Amino acid sequence: MTGRVPGAAVGFHGTLNPGVTRREVWAWAMYDFANSGYTTVVLTTVFSAYFVGVVAAQKPWATLAFTAALSFSYLMVMLTMPALGARADARASKRRLLFSSTVGCVAGTFLLALVGPGDIALGLVVLALSNYCYCVGESIVAAFLPEIAQPSALGRVSGWGWSFGYCGGMLSLGLALALVSWASAHGQTASLYVPRVMLLTGLIFALAAVPSFVFLRERSKASHRPAEGMLARLLTAWRETSRHFQDFRLLLFCGACYQAGIAVVITLSAVYATEAMGFTMAQTMALVFTVNIAAAAGAFLFGHVQDRIGHKRALALTLCGWIVMVLVAYAAVQLWVFWIAATLAGLCMGTSQSAGRAMVGAFAPKERLAEFYSLWTFAIQLSAVVGPLCYGLVTWFTGGNQRAALLFTGLFFVAGLLVLTRVDFARGLRQRDTMV
Repeated sequence: MTGRVPGAAVGFHGTLNPGVTRREVWAWAMYDFANSGYTTVVLTTVFSAYFVGVVAAQKPWATLAFTAALSFSYLMVMLTMPALGARADARASKRRLLFSSTVGCVAGTFLLALVGPGDIALGLVVLALSNYCYCVGESIVAAFLPEIAQPSALGRVSGWGWSFGYCGGMLSLGLALALVSWASAHGQTASLYVPRVMLLTGLIFALAAVPSFVFLRERSKASHRPAEGMLARLLTAWRETSRHFQDFRLLLFCGACYQAGIAVVITLSAVYATEAMGFTMAQTMALVFTVNIAAAAGAFLFGHVQDRIGHKRALALTLCGWIVMVLVAYAAVQLWVFWIAATLAGLCMGTSQSAGRAMVGAFAPKERLAEFYSLWTFAIQLSAVVGPLCYGLVTWFTGGNQRAALLFTGLFFVAGLLVLTRVDFARGLRQRDTMV
């Protein structure tokens, strides 16, 4: 498209929908910026390693307990999100649901500051609650993407959001790293400085999310679809994808496969770095900081490539990259080889997550955005249950062999690539246009 879009910001010709301004795109991306600190600091680096090493005192079942708590929260998201998404579409209340889930995640992050050595039950409960709220917010903010971007620009706008999000993760992680380095230099233990890191992370989330609630508009009209119970809505949505949206359903299967591997990387990379590679807390945080830089660059640059070569081909390329990453990390004995694998993981993470979100936006009917993104969330959370739990079980059965668990993780990316080959993108667009 070469013509000017009425009402769109100058410099975004053919990219934004009519009436969407630069400020609103920035406000939407700011939510990715805000919530990335939670996953980067809480799930990936600081609290995950802190729980296994300090709270649970490196018990043999510590990693399994941590993954089980997350799996429970993902299971609850799976069961409730389709009904929440359908209700948000029916009432045009996505902003309200986004706000309540944000408050819940921020409050949960603050409560993690109360978790000390031996507080295993408290840590697991608060972790599950905060992660549930995070997942709800992540799903709902994604449903605003088709309202903002034109169909031909879903990849690049999604990439903008993801890349901006990784910048937010780097900000939170950078400040946390500075705090950890200062505390360590003054002889403080993790039980003293980790609670402060949790408070800092929650504060950044709360402040950075404000623009999203001030400037982000809700454009979809209320669908007024009749309300259904939690399980009834889930079964209805599943039957509809089977009958009328077969390619979207295949995409859900594909996402469930490859996101299981991504969930392992996000959740357990710090545990792997410390247990298998001997990284210190500061080294692990520096490693994840590097991964976020690569992910931000990958999401931003590859979003433009995705719109040019197509969503399916772009996603296939990233899944091949994930397979290579697993093989390199598995073979890594020297630290510099593992750093290469981590950088490759960052590039693949940014591109694959952005590509999946954009592809869902292409398949989703305009008046059912929250519901379709809720189904995508269902698939992602299913993978988040299966992936880390399988990793934890493999380490348990192999006597703590982190490398064997990582190699097993590569099978999820192989399965996702195989399912993706069956997706017909053009047919999926036709199904979207014929069914509302």
